[in-house]
Amino acid sequence: MSEQVISLDSISRLGVLSAASRDQVPPPAAAEGCASQGRCGASAGPDDMPAEVWEKVKNHPCYSEEAHHFFARMHVAVAPACNIQCNYCNRKYDCANESRPGVVSERLTPEQAARKVAAVANELPQLSVLGVAGPGDSLFDARKTFETFARVGAMLPDLKFCISTNGLALPDHLDELTRHAIDHVTITLNCVDPEIGARIYPWIYFKGRRWTGVDGAKILLERQMEGLEGLIARKILVKINSVMIPGINDHHLPEVNRVIREKGAFLHNVMPLISAPEHGTHFGLTGQRGPTPAELKDLQDRLGGGANLMKHCRQCRADAIGLLGEDRGQEFTMDKIPETVVVDPSRREAYRAFVEEERADRRAAAVQTESALARDAAVGTPARLVAITTKGGGRINAHFGKVTEFQIYEVDGAGVRFVGARRLPDKYCLGGFDNAPVMPAILDALEGVDAVLTAKIGPGPRGRLEAAGIEVYEDRTLEYIEPAIGSWYAGRMGAALSERSSA
Repeated sequence: MSEQVISLDSISRLGVLSAASRDQVPPPAAAEGCASQGRCGASAGPDDMPAEVWEKVKNHPCYSEEAHHFFARMHVAVAPACNIQCNYCNRKYDCANESRPGVVSERLTPEQAARKVAAVANELPQLSVLGVAGPGDSLFDARKTFETFARVGAMLPDLKFCISTNGLALPDHLDELTRHAIDHVTITLNCVDPEIGARIYPWIYFKGRRWTGVDGAKILLERQMEGLEGLIARKILVKINSVMIPGINDHHLPEVNRVIREKGAFLHNVMPLISAPEHGTHFGLTGQRGPTPAELKDLQDRLGGGANLMKHCRQCRADAIGLLGEDRGQEFTMDKIPETVVVDPSRREAYRAFVEEERADRRAAAVQTESALARDAAVGTPARLVAITTKGGGRINAHFGKVTEFQIYEVDGAGVRFVGARRLPDKYCLGGFDNAPVMPAILDALEGVDAVLTAKIGPGPRGRLEAAGIEVYEDRTLEYIEPAIGSWYAGRMGAALSERSSA
């Protein structure tokens, strides 16, 4: 394959991919309807939504819960400036060890970003999505964002494009989003009440001046609603991010969920506030706490029946690379990227064919547990929380001591449902040595969990978990996650029912 050298002139000759050149997204679930409860969502599959919508989400790790096991995203930090200030945000520079939105290790020009994307695509066949999420706002300096997508689209037309925005500038760029084939947009929307917004946003910058308090929050909210409606009208899939802030908007988020569902948003992602003092945010410095995992789950449970929820978010950095839950950005800093990159799609094509086979096998395995779970549903067996250790592929394939997060699932007779990921401050196993001081944090992360299914675990941590009343299983290594949990649950509840009937 010949080398592709991209410049603005060559883009002009090639032509930016128009909306007509890619599949168009029909109106979101609320307008089109889906087989599953009349809506689409992150946990839905090809039978739950129109085929053209499935084609848009099936390989997007943020919009499809299944896809996040297989596909990687990449964020390029080409948009450093922001037009609002949030009390939970501090856009530090060069914070490679922090995993939270708004921080990056390198800011890039559009030309650098395109070269970097090409290099990453060659090395990571899992890459399916390119996003611009800051570290400021992707549309405050929209020129850099759109130039980046134009350059990358000319080289890698198979990648999905998406942006994340606070929505203030969104109404001014709706047609440009369509022209650049950006068919996934995330809006951070924390309230639909300006009084609450004034407690979250100290100021916004709009039409050449700074607005504060309720006045600023009202303008922001009006622009967010206008932008959301404009995206829906253009058949662009919309995900709403909301930061859960105890005592400020936690009681209000059900109303946010109701409003965005009525307007046709595809997903609602309720994220916990990150407010460690060392991050230097206003909320962090003033002692505003974030929610506990139990509080977040309780809110998500209360939102059931509203707009469909995304529960697998990892609150990525603005320069994140890799599967959700991992960040390989330090492997691809600009000093490691060659001056010229030859784009080779063959590995990505082969990988996607492999994933389709895995998906078919995974779904076939899931069918095997359905009858057992239906039996348990008939007798009203209780729900259980299960923690999984995985390194991707939708399988139980990671050593307990090697993970920095647990994936939490809830299971009962109605099925297996992903609850969320719970992060750890560090790994338990550090180069063959036990990191015993991290165990209290591990136990905190496993609060409410009944069992851990892992590929392997040492006797030390196993003993600590069992002493805390958590069952540990190593007998389902390399099995698919949901079928393994369903099979475990069916066996566990079956044994309990047998004991009950023989007593």
